[in-house]
Amino acid sequence: MKTKDKRLFLYEEAMLLALRDEKGTVMTSFPDQVVAGAVLAELLLDGRISVEDNKKQLVDVLHDGQLGDPLMDECLEKIASSKRRASVRTWVSRLAGIKHLRHRVAKQLCERGILRADEDKILLVFKRKIYPEINSRPERRIINRLREAIFTDRRQLDPRTVVLISLADGAGLLAQNFGRKEIKTRKKRIEQIASGDLLGRTTRDVIAACQTALIVAAVMPAIVSTTVHN
Repeated sequence: MKTKDKRLFLYEEAMLLALRDEKGTVMTSFPDQVVAGAVLAELLLDGRISVEDNKKQLVDVLHDGQLGDPLMDECLEKIASSKRRASVRTWVSRLAGIKHLRHRVAKQLCERGILRADEDKILLVFKRKIYPEINSRPERRIINRLREAIFTDRRQLDPRTVVLISLADGAGLLAQNFGRKEIKTRKKRIEQIASGDLLGRTTRDVIAACQTALIVAAVMPAIVSTTVHN
């Protein structure tokens, strides 16, 4: 199966939600920790890893066979080859530190024929990479999936959709794509979905991992700022 024909991974879906379609820029508050959290969520949903159900939240590898996705395989290999077990929070930080992480995700979406790699200039001087959308159909399908889950009261939801809503809500992507007023009217529904109450324990574990990723994302800038000023 060709790359462009494969199902999008959660981290790719999150990236599409974060991109400004025409400008091809990523919203400034979208951190690499969200990508890392989405990768861990994907590995959990696929049964490749598990997370201990206690305060330590240590990650164990259940199956280290390749998934056929370069980024996912690299992250799984890092976890499997680690000399010591580490917590979800630690792995979010480590995976978020992969060089050019967001650009790698964007380039993969270019290979799928969804985005186009380009450059523009900031203040007519500084160059930056941008990724305008050239095929809007995949993102429209994501938006429609999320809209049906959020703006209806149906109880049977796809686990991947539930996890994506949890990540997107914590990263501010729902408000960006649907509007703050609209999302505010469905706050209770989103909280119900993001809590994992509509699905089983496995999905709740995945959501917990996502929430850890977002906590790390919120804490890291403060840590960096403190380090710089000391």
